[in-house]
Parts: sequence; structure tokens; C-alpha cells
Amino acid sequence: MNSSKIAAASLLIAFSAHSLAAKPTSIAFQASGQDSEGRPYSAYEVKCSDGKRLPLTAWDNRRKWCVGEVASTRCEKKQIRAAKAACQG
Repeated sequence: MNSSKIAAASLLIAFSAHSLAAKPTSIAFQASGQDSEGRPYSAYEVKCSDGKRLPLTAWDNRRKWCVGEVASTRCEKKQIRAAKAACQG
């Protein structure tokens, strides 16, 4: 009986922490550019619900979205997934 209360409390805490995580509120285009190898990219800024503003870069005609500056390795196929990853840290 006691372990079920602990499990329920743990689940509630995990759910609360997830719902308080920062989420993207807007994504704005900043500029276009080329990396050192001449590949074109677009720079964006994601605004998060916790007030942070973080960079995203789009590659391959916006088919690949990366968190951070030009040399980032944290990439997604969807813009919203990359924005969520940026806001979550």
C-alpha cells in the first residue's frame, strides 16, 4: 500500500516537472548565410516560455533544423522538434 502512494507521488512530481518545462512561444527568421564550406543556411531565433532566446539554424532548404549556431550537431527533421529541444536545454 505504501509503495503505491510513493509511486503515485513520483508520477505526479514527474508530470509537474514536465508541464513546467520551457516551451517555444515563437520562432523568427534572423538571416541567411553560408558556412565555411559554402553550404547555405538560414538563422532563426526561438523564444521560450521561460524568457530565453536561442538560435536555430535551418539546412538543406529547411529539411534539417539544428539547435544552436552553424556548427551544431543537435538536429531534427522538424522545426518544432528542434525548437522544443532548444527550450528544454
